[in-house]
Amino acid sequence: MPRTIHTEGQRALCETITAARRDRGLTQADLALKLRCQQSLIARIESGERRIDVLEFIKIFRALDMSPAEALRRISAHVPADQGI
Repeated sequence: MPRTIHTEGQRALCETITAARRDRGLTQADLALKLRCQQSLIARIESGERRIDVLEFIKIFRALDMSPAEALRRISAHVPADQGI
């Protein structure tokens, strides 16, 4: 069984964050400034090296001016219903 961090859903999460940031013309440093964290944390999140919890998910997408609910809809399409946890 694959490790959870390497699933299609995790990749979709990372890609959604990265695409939303780029679509808004933000650098990782810009997003880090909005979130009051280090740019290296944003890099680790976007690369999939660092997982995020639900509260971080909400904060990140709010900082990107994207509805967390909309982000979840986009990402959930990539999570198989029959995948274990």
